[in-house]
Amino acid sequence: MKNLLKLEELAQLLLALVIFAQLPYAWWMLPATFLLPDLSMLGYVAGPRVGALCYNVAHHKALAVAVGVTGWWLGLPVLLLAGTVLLFHSTLDRVLGYGLKYTTSFQDTHLGRVGDRVPAESVAHQAVLASTAAQG
Repeated sequence: MKNLLKLEELAQLLLALVIFAQLPYAWWMLPATFLLPDLSMLGYVAGPRVGALCYNVAHHKALAVAVGVTGWWLGLPVLLLAGTVLLFHSTLDRVLGYGLKYTTSFQDTHLGRVGDRVPAESVAHQAVLASTAAQG
């Protein structure tokens, strides 16, 4: 299943590249803007809850699609570029194993713990246990 999901992410990565190729921007714009979504990690300065929220909003593919479609609909190539960069970045992150973050730790993602070979279900279970322990 993991390989099937990676294949799906690679298809989305290819889609982002095809869209980018149609935009009126030089190819160097993609690598120049690629890391901008990671500025959302600055939210972790305010703590793991705020950090996870900022990171997850900036790396959510629905935001990428919304920004890109808005740019297309309004005829604003810069918004289409922003949506494409967000999609490319988020998709490549997922291919590399970096998922959306849990509030427990920056390393805890929906794809598993970054740096560990722990299944996502285990991380989710640990997050629920930690939440339950904190409440009770």
